[in-house]
Amino acid sequence: MALTYGFVFLLVGVGVGFLIARFTHPQFKQQKDLQKELEKSQYELEQYRQELVDHFASSAGLLDTLSKDFAKLYQHMATTSSELMPNLPQQDNPFSEQIEDMSKTSGDETESTDEQNQPKDYAKGATGLLKDEIKTTYKEKPQSATAS
Repeated sequence: MALTYGFVFLLVGVGVGFLIARFTHPQFKQQKDLQKELEKSQYELEQYRQELVDHFASSAGLLDTLSKDFAKLYQHMATTSSELMPNLPQQDNPFSEQIEDMSKTSGDETESTDEQNQPKDYAKGATGLLKDEIKTTYKEKPQSATAS
């Protein structure tokens, strides 16, 4: 029986000694500090990501409002310029293009208006502008001379 008590006390002593050594060792404190720092950094990163999402959402809303207000202002200027100066020639009215667009469409934007508003220098295909050779273009295919 004494041998059993001795063996139990030995096991308890080894266990307690292991726990004391584990918790008082400098690496354990350093490990706990690193773990806390990691958790804090992860939390801060998640907060930062959420702030970014909120920032972009509010910025998108503000930009949308700004673009709508700008469109309203431009439309207002276009209509009042034609109302206040009815005798102004169309080429002198900077808003004449907007007035024409408003009369063509009732506010619906389509992809065909994008095609109509192509820049004046838009060309389909290569123009050969920067080459030294002279490029000849044909609007129709030349007919073959084999027809008799």
